[in-house]
Amino acid sequence: MVGVAETARRVAGGEISARGVVEQALGRIDERDRDLNAFSRVLVDEAIAEAEARDAALASGGRVGPLHGVPIAIKDEIDVAGTVTTFGGDANTTPVAADAEIVLRLRTAGAVIVGKTTMPEFGAFPFTESASRGVTRNPWDRTRTPGGSSGGTAVAVASGMVPVGIGGDGGGSIRIPSASCGLFGLKPQRGRVSTAPHPHLWFALGTAGPLTRSVLDSALVYDAIRGNVDGDLYTAGGDAPFVDAVGREPGRLRIGWSVTAVSLGVKPDPVHVRAVEETARLLGELGHDVREVDPHYPDPTAAFVPQFLGGIRAEADQVQHYDRLERRTRETYRLGSWVTPRVVDWAMGQTEKVSAKANRVFDSVDVLLTPVIAQRPPRVGRLDGVGTVRAALRSMPSIAYAALWNVAGNPAASVPCGIGSDGLPVAVQLVGRTDDEATLFSLSAQLEKARPWPLVAS
Repeated sequence: MVGVAETARRVAGGEISARGVVEQALGRIDERDRDLNAFSRVLVDEAIAEAEARDAALASGGRVGPLHGVPIAIKDEIDVAGTVTTFGGDANTTPVAADAEIVLRLRTAGAVIVGKTTMPEFGAFPFTESASRGVTRNPWDRTRTPGGSSGGTAVAVASGMVPVGIGGDGGGSIRIPSASCGLFGLKPQRGRVSTAPHPHLWFALGTAGPLTRSVLDSALVYDAIRGNVDGDLYTAGGDAPFVDAVGREPGRLRIGWSVTAVSLGVKPDPVHVRAVEETARLLGELGHDVREVDPHYPDPTAAFVPQFLGGIRAEADQVQHYDRLERRTRETYRLGSWVTPRVVDWAMGQTEKVSAKANRVFDSVDVLLTPVIAQRPPRVGRLDGVGTVRAALRSMPSIAYAALWNVAGNPAASVPCGIGSDGLPVAVQLVGRTDDEATLFSLSAQLEKARPWPLVAS
């Protein structure tokens, strides 16, 4: 399957209709999703009608957006008008009346929404498994998890059902499934993408963005969805198009690499250590100043945990049927009873302190290179029969390198770098300075050109 840029070009050029593209995507979903479980709902009739409207607009000489006719999947924590925002569970039953701001912008750019994707309830853990939706499987190895919490989105893209999907990242939930499924997934700067109609996603932690098979495709989608509306808790600086950054050389950068995990006691798999070391060598060959560094990571726990628990409680308070939440979710809710508004305010203060300390590494480097995840994607069933505490402990190897940058707010990307001996994708993380997604796009595109990665799981 072709990607975002090529799909939009073909539709705009009349090589294929938007309806034809969407029908192909729907056919692939019907064929491939039976044993993968990427979609919680497929919007067949709605997608075909929307595609026909795109074709009519093109035929009448109307405006053609940068994503014209591109089929896209949306994580089931983001509002799509006429559908239930399930948050991965059964506690909501009424369809929402309006699109989230990010969906509005996608439609304005010409995209066609084909469905909602699976996630663990409230995105609480990095394994896409839930009591109501079942287990979502990695297309590279169906016995393995695709990661999470944007696992359904990652599977839909990695298996070629759609060229792009939207995920959310409150502790690594774009980067973890991207790394597990062989995709490019960049968590943007905090505030880059509006969270409306909600003022925030887990307070300072969360943001939304695309998972794609190429760097250019990600930049195209970000240029369509970036920006803010009144009421957003955060905004980001800079307005230069990311597509321009993809098209230019990054220049000679100072790149520091480290395989030390932020979380104490977490040891990276040798596959990930080797991936970082090999990427560091490649970057040196490409002309960058590359050196091993000690990032002197701060402990983000005091900032992360209250916002995580407070975010879960805030979302649970808004569902229609609290009693239909999963047992583990209700346990998490109870465990977070101490997270009062005053505690959240204190945690937000800690967030500023953690961010300042984490960003000291950029006094001497322009980009930080690390693993994305510590372990190889584990077998499915990681959440079977376990409560909140055990689920959190099992999650630590997945978030050990990722969650700090949610607290700090910096942009960070999962960049594919091949396939391991176990047949599963391998990736590295690139972390940028505040508001500097552009450098990550330029550098990632350079890596993509020097070391192309597989585009669709076999």
